[in-house]
Amino acid sequence: MLPYATLDEAAAALGRNLTVAETLWFNYSANKSDYYLFCHNILFLFLIFSVVPLPLFFISLWRSAGLDKYKIQPKVKLSPSEVFKCYKDVLFMFFFVVGPLQLVSYPSIKMIGIRTGLPLPSGWEIFLQLLVYFMVEDYTNYWIHRFLHNKWGYEKIHKVHHEYTAPIGFAAPYAHWAEVLILGIPSFLGPAMVPGHMITFWLWIVLRQIEAIETHSGLKTCKSVCNRYTEMKSSATTRCHRYDFPWIPTKYIPFYGGADYHDYHHYVGGQSHSNFASVFTYCDFIYGTDKGYRFQKKVLLKLKEGVENGGEQNGGSYHIATQDLKSD
Repeated sequence: MLPYATLDEAAAALGRNLTVAETLWFNYSANKSDYYLFCHNILFLFLIFSVVPLPLFFISLWRSAGLDKYKIQPKVKLSPSEVFKCYKDVLFMFFFVVGPLQLVSYPSIKMIGIRTGLPLPSGWEIFLQLLVYFMVEDYTNYWIHRFLHNKWGYEKIHKVHHEYTAPIGFAAPYAHWAEVLILGIPSFLGPAMVPGHMITFWLWIVLRQIEAIETHSGLKTCKSVCNRYTEMKSSATTRCHRYDFPWIPTKYIPFYGGADYHDYHHYVGGQSHSNFASVFTYCDFIYGTDKGYRFQKKVLLKLKEGVENGGEQNGGSYHIATQDLKSD
């Protein structure tokens, strides 16, 4: 709740007139408690879990419109009832784990210094803080995710999230309740290290969840090698294309992993020791846990080159077993 009764009082306290954004924020938040503002995250998460994956779901249905070419694993097709079941499971976890966790975590938000008052942060301040949040979350999430792929962590906890070997947007938050709690820690560390405004915190929660849904979309943002690893064929007539999904701007972010990168991790499943990072690719590169993914890309590139050179050579044919691509 702002300590000003009127806009004039707020302007006097700041020593200047309020910006348009600050005026809107004052009109909305002046009489609302900080706890009420914090609880907006519950509404944001519900809307993101429910609405953001819908376009991806409709794309999976519009196969006749030629959109199937953007699927990473087009042979894996979930029925609407299967997708709805996933959504119901996510909502169950939301109402009984995520929502209550948000309700009781407010004291920690106040403790680290998330503020709701004026002045509002500048655009550059918001951008730099969000960058720190993403970097910190990505690094800590990498190690927690890697731990969850040991025998005990995978069998007891992480296996639930890997039930979808071909990820879909609705499955991004689909996980064991313990994993939901554990992975809340990396999301909290960035704001704890560099506390900002409540608006920045809202943006962080929203953008991180949207990114997770895009990463689990199963849609290739840039297809530059050859047919997907689930479409490997022995025929030398396999066709190769380059597809560029036009509506996803994250493909322009440096070192961004994206759907293709994370899809490989799900495809390999429990035996995966590759592509642990949640957002960027630098941790996997530094610690050598992207070797399986890079090997798979090299194999597909060689296959493409062979096809472009005429397919069969010296009476032979190109045949690469799918299992060969499931390399660590």
